[in-house]
Amino acid sequence: MTEPSSILSIPSWPLIEDATRDVFARMMEDGSWGRYHGPHCEALVAALCEYHGVEHTILCSSGTCAIELALRSIPVVAGDEVILAAYDFKANFVNVLTTGCTPVLVDTVADYPIPDPDQIAEAITDRTRAIIVSHLHGNLVLMRGICRIAADRGVVVIEDACQAPGALLDGRRAGTFGNVGVLSFGGSKLLTSGRGGAVLTSDAQMAQRIRLYTQRGNEAYPLSEMQAAVLRPQLLNLNARNASRHLRLRELVKALANGGIRAAMNLQDEAESVDNQPAFYKSAFLLPQTENDIRRKAFCESARRSGIPVDPGF
Repeated sequence: MTEPSSILSIPSWPLIEDATRDVFARMMEDGSWGRYHGPHCEALVAALCEYHGVEHTILCSSGTCAIELALRSIPVVAGDEVILAAYDFKANFVNVLTTGCTPVLVDTVADYPIPDPDQIAEAITDRTRAIIVSHLHGNLVLMRGICRIAADRGVVVIEDACQAPGALLDGRRAGTFGNVGVLSFGGSKLLTSGRGGAVLTSDAQMAQRIRLYTQRGNEAYPLSEMQAAVLRPQLLNLNARNASRHLRLRELVKALANGGIRAAMNLQDEAESVDNQPAFYKSAFLLPQTENDIRRKAFCESARRSGIPVDPGF
């Protein structure tokens, strides 16, 4: 009898480790889990700044809120244009509208869910205020080129690294190339506290605008002490966990290739290099093109019946 593939053994999430149990035990003992302000958020801010090499980290209640705060830190005003890929998470489009701006959509590059730099350059007008760039499904946007385009035209870059915490591009962490970067700590994310997010920047004025906007007598977009505490040990293990996920991904890529399904991750061949190391929260694959999406839908439904979380994308 054929043994089932090890790649089909899906672990429960989030991972429960001794370090996480210890954090909860200490919080129960000292009461810090129930405080408005305490040591855990301060320690997480310091750890995220050090890990990413940025001057400022502002914690918040979700990655969605973090994108909004990034836009407001510029600041944008009603009527401004914000460029983003036509393929992106829904909340990014909604945040552009929420701030009164006009979303300007550009296409992705062939076979990969990342924005086309040439189309970004063509889409910039005198009303363009920002570009939102998202690292999606194991892909890393080649940020240096986009940042050069933006700098030449006086446009701010918001780098959405919600799916790519810990990833390296040209030796730098994802989320640190743009004027401002965004992280998510949502329930399924590689760093998770159920909900939560963070804004990263080394621009003191942008950081100050965010702090002023979120202060309403109390924090308007808070991350709790309990959430911050459980994130710290995960951050310590993030590099090792990302390396482990990459090894499993290579098995998956090989297995699916036998069925004519190929990886759609732009730096996959370079993922073991020192300077380019994607993070695999979700991974993208391409089915052979057909006239409709019946095969894709059937494939996703079959995988989910086997307990494998496969979806057709945004």
